[in-house]
Amino acid sequence: MNLRHQDAVARTRARGTERSAARRAELIAIGRRLFADTSYDALSMDDIARQAHVAKGLIYYYFQSKRGYYLAIVRDSVADLVDFAASGAELPAVDRVHRTVDGYLRFAEHHQAAYRTIVSGGVGFDTEVHAIRDGVREAIIATIAEGAYGRTEIAPPARMGLLSWVCGVEGATLDWIDRPALSRETMRELLVKTLGGALRAVEELDPSHPAPPPARRPD
Repeated sequence: MNLRHQDAVARTRARGTERSAARRAELIAIGRRLFADTSYDALSMDDIARQAHVAKGLIYYYFQSKRGYYLAIVRDSVADLVDFAASGAELPAVDRVHRTVDGYLRFAEHHQAAYRTIVSGGVGFDTEVHAIRDGVREAIIATIAEGAYGRTEIAPPARMGLLSWVCGVEGATLDWIDRPALSRETMRELLVKTLGGALRAVEELDPSHPAPPPARRPD
C-alpha cells in the first residue's frame, strides 16, 4: 500500500468517525427530550426508535441497550451542567461562587429537559444512575468549596453543609423552571444568600472553614 493510498484510507476513516460521533450526539439529544417527558419504564426501544425516526438496530449499535442509551444521556447532560457551573475559574474566589450559581441556573433555564433528566428523570433505584447524579453533586460541591475556601478538600461539616445546600438548590430549581415566578437574577440572589447562610453555619461548627464575605452583585 503506497503512502497516497494510506492517506486516503486514513481520511475516509476520519470522516466515518466524525459522522458516527455526530450521529451518536444526535441520538443523545433526542433521548434527552424523550426521557424528560416520559419515564424510563414507559419508553420501549420501539417507542424510542419510532419517535427518533431511526431503526431500532441503530440505537443498539451505539448504546447496546435502553439502559446504556439512558446512561449515555445522563452522562452527557452531567458533563454540560458541570461545565456551565464551573465556568469563570479565572475570577476572584467570591465572584466565582456567584458565577457558579448563575451558571447552574442558566443551564437549568436553557436546557430544561437535560436538567430534569439529571435531577429527577430516572430508572428507579438504579445504582449506576444514582452514582452519576452523586458525581455531579460532588462536582458542584468542589466548585463551591474552591470558591469559598480556596480548596476542594474540606472537613465533613463543611461538605455536609454544602451538600444540604446543593440538594435544596435542586428542588428549588426544578420548581423554578416549572413555575418561573422569579427572574433568574432574583433566583440567583436568593440562592447565593442561602449559600451564605449555609457557609456561616459551617463556620460556627468548624472555625477552620470561615465563611467568605458576601458576594458582590455582578455588573
